[in-house]
Amino acid sequence: MKIGIVCYPTFGGSGVVATELGKALADNGHQVHFITYNQPARLDFFSENLYYHEVAVSQYPLFQYQPYESALASKMVDVVKHACLDILHVHYAIPHASAAFIAKQILAANGIDIPVITTLHGTDITLVGKDRTYNPVVTFSINQSDGVTAVSEHLRKDTYEHFAITKDIRVIPNFIDLNRFNHQVRDHFKRAIAPEGERIFIHTSNFRKVKRVKDVVLIFDTVLKKLPAKLLLVGDGPERAPVEELCRELDIADHVRFLGKQESIEELLSVCDLFLMPSESESFGLAALEAMACSVPVISSNTGGLPELNVDGETGFLLNVGDVSKMAERAIYIVEDEDRLQQFKKNALARARKFDIKLIMPMYEDYYREIAGLYPERVKNCDSIA
Repeated sequence: MKIGIVCYPTFGGSGVVATELGKALADNGHQVHFITYNQPARLDFFSENLYYHEVAVSQYPLFQYQPYESALASKMVDVVKHACLDILHVHYAIPHASAAFIAKQILAANGIDIPVITTLHGTDITLVGKDRTYNPVVTFSINQSDGVTAVSEHLRKDTYEHFAITKDIRVIPNFIDLNRFNHQVRDHFKRAIAPEGERIFIHTSNFRKVKRVKDVVLIFDTVLKKLPAKLLLVGDGPERAPVEELCRELDIADHVRFLGKQESIEELLSVCDLFLMPSESESFGLAALEAMACSVPVISSNTGGLPELNVDGETGFLLNVGDVSKMAERAIYIVEDEDRLQQFKKNALARARKFDIKLIMPMYEDYYREIAGLYPERVKNCDSIA
């Protein structure tokens, strides 16, 4: 099939999932066209089946805010017509689903029917979408999509609860490329971080308030009072400066490393003993899955889709949001005994294997065929239409 993928080109979950899916689809023989304003962060190589189309936005001085949605819709029309796409798959409802609706109407006026699938990732529904400013557009755009997927059962239920959705929402969970994310021996790196054999904790995120990175530091501070440990904080965002200040106030800055955004996160995860994710909300918890694939157990909140991934008492523990003391207690329980830690690591990897991209990608392929089948008479010779 010829598939158009619209996504944010960022390190965030939706952009990562969209990019990894597109790469896997290309490897499986499909022609994949990425449509976005920058080359996606994980699109670090190209093959004969991968294409990237940049969305250029007008800099006309009349616009206080550049009309990205209109530019995106126009680029979708252009790519569908000239690449003769079979389907458009847009990731994250805002503004991709509404831009796809506009493109679909323009193409229909030119005699081209293009099916559209919208994948809901989380904050497009749980945070941004619930804003009154966007709710009507989000609701309309989802209902106008030919197919809709969500990355967890919790997100599916949350969408129905807060929006007047009439479409069936198919749950297709996030996935992991186990060829990339696996435990790698990096003993020299581990010794550089923890020269005295300290336990290594890690947190990765975009450092927004919803990630509760301060809780990560408070958990670690409690752990540090009980056993030698180091903390790696990977990522960047608005909460970084307050978190750095908290580390200084607690006098633990020498035990914490801020590493910023990192490309080879699997190498960092491979030297770690425990992943901390005390988020206020997580539609799925892709960062936790990446950790588990590298044999790192997870201490997380019991919110959103995390209970669908992290098995309490087996791959880590699930605790109430904000229960820093209990999270610290469970973290110490896992890492204080070597045999227990190794069992949790084995369990984490076994669980991650259930989300192997080789198992999840066929779900998308089947859904593409199902939705594309709604348009048996769609025009194929797109480029011949003015």
